[in-house]
Amino acid sequence: MPQIRVARVVPDVTGVDKTFDYLIPDELVDSLHLGMRVRVPLHGRNVAGWVVDIGEPSVGLAISKLRAVLKVLGLGPNQEIIDLAQWASKRWVGRLRSFISASAAKTLISKVPIARYSSHNLKYSLPIADEIMRLGGGLLTVSPLEDLAPVISALASGRQTIVVVPTQHRARLLAASLKSNGFSVALWPQEWASALGGVDLVVGTRSVIWAPVNRLSMIVVVDEHDDLLQEERSPTWHARDVAIERAHRAGALCVLLSPTPSQVARNWAGSRVVDLPATQPQYSWPKIDILDRNQDEKWSTSLISSELISELRDTTRRVVCVYNTKGRARLIACGSCRTIFRCEQCDAAVTQRDRTTLECPRCALTRPVVCQSCGSSSCALLKPGVSRLREELQAAANRDVEEVTSGTTADSTPGSREVNQRLDVFIGTEAVLHRVQSADTVVFLDIDAELLAPRYRASELVATLIVHAARLVGSSTKDPRILIQTHTPDNELLTGLSTGNLDAYSASEQLRRRLLKFPPFGALAEVTGAGTQAFLESLGSSLLVQTVVKDATHGLVRAQSWQELSEILLTTNRPAKSRLSIHVDPPRV
Repeated sequence: MPQIRVARVVPDVTGVDKTFDYLIPDELVDSLHLGMRVRVPLHGRNVAGWVVDIGEPSVGLAISKLRAVLKVLGLGPNQEIIDLAQWASKRWVGRLRSFISASAAKTLISKVPIARYSSHNLKYSLPIADEIMRLGGGLLTVSPLEDLAPVISALASGRQTIVVVPTQHRARLLAASLKSNGFSVALWPQEWASALGGVDLVVGTRSVIWAPVNRLSMIVVVDEHDDLLQEERSPTWHARDVAIERAHRAGALCVLLSPTPSQVARNWAGSRVVDLPATQPQYSWPKIDILDRNQDEKWSTSLISSELISELRDTTRRVVCVYNTKGRARLIACGSCRTIFRCEQCDAAVTQRDRTTLECPRCALTRPVVCQSCGSSSCALLKPGVSRLREELQAAANRDVEEVTSGTTADSTPGSREVNQRLDVFIGTEAVLHRVQSADTVVFLDIDAELLAPRYRASELVATLIVHAARLVGSSTKDPRILIQTHTPDNELLTGLSTGNLDAYSASEQLRRRLLKFPPFGALAEVTGAGTQAFLESLGSSLLVQTVVKDATHGLVRAQSWQELSEILLTTNRPAKSRLSIHVDPPRV
């Protein structure tokens, strides 16, 4: 009797976290291979899925009850990617399907074009690239304005390389530059088939790290500090961490690039850190001025400082102000009795949507601007929002001011408001750094709100904002400048940015994280959803983890390492009818 072979398939169905055995019919024996996308029957309907293994039936399964694969739909990930996805599903406590789908083509691919590697005579060289290669990969610190095409060309010469970039726009620009240098380039995910067929470089956003590349020799991660490289939804995998693991498994080199390296990158690189000085004067960091608000007595209670007013009234300059608080006001008190305005329904502090309306951010209840205690309609804005500050800036500048938030777009996207790029003064949340096309000055009105936020990565998030600001003013020919208003001018990060040396900041941040056992010197997971409290209480008896229950649907789990954290989270039974979401290495906790 011939040996029975089955295909183990991961269905492309939300909520299904199992592999299923399917018989391979005779007509598909020669055409069905590992990683292929197939159509299979499941629970009364036909669904797509990926073949993750081919072998003998699982022990205990009755062969007579097995269904057969219906059809081969197209090509998919290779063995390397499947193994990497299985590792990632443990590392970030997620479903295998999530990682396989990240590597899959967006359309059905049945044929692969022939390889188009460039000539071996194509050679680019930089001393810095030679140094990082001699070290066997590592961390390369660069200016945020540096032209990366020559650097990556030198790193990738003669090597099949994956390049991870935070945004699709930058990926397209970099791919075009590399093509003009003579390399064959596949832009991910649009040119999925070319990546599999064989090119010199595959360039894309975070999911490109899952590209099925043969003969992989190097992985370059641009702006490894950027949160865009981390998946926001569970599982919260990070392209930088996947790149490090994939390079290790493949025997390839991994190079991380960043103007403000994260603690994860520094800890991984160790002594393999190389600094790239700006190759051109225009690529240097723009001027960063720290404004000590403690010295500005006249305006100490306002976010509109004397220095800012001078900048606003210079009509030759384009000014962008950043303030991460939407609405007209986020904390309001009665102007007469000083009672904090709260929601009548849930008791949360209300915000001011406009001049006449208060809105609860928790339950969305609205009411007029009237004090519940004394009936007064006057109010004091203890924490203004961008809408209120826009009015103040407009009065101070005597110029029109554009308000920009996450609901504003840089183009005419249906259902959203387009930024008026003809104006020269803007205020908004951090979205303004991405929506406005250029500026001469970027002003952080209250950096302390971000720097002192109760998040273990607060300083890294601030550094990311300042990198975005540097790129926004980078093309200015009018003395580009970043102005940071703060009551903590001695902060190590701010001091390091203003002097151009982040060594002291990195050392102090590393010491703090080691003492508190925060990543990368410990492991952390955020658990949310129905059943969180019961689930975390069931972990209380374990000696491997520490738990913090914030409320019935929100809590934290800590461990010495991600291996211990994953083991306990994967093996602990979940409460009946629970709907848990687990975020390992949450970026904003």
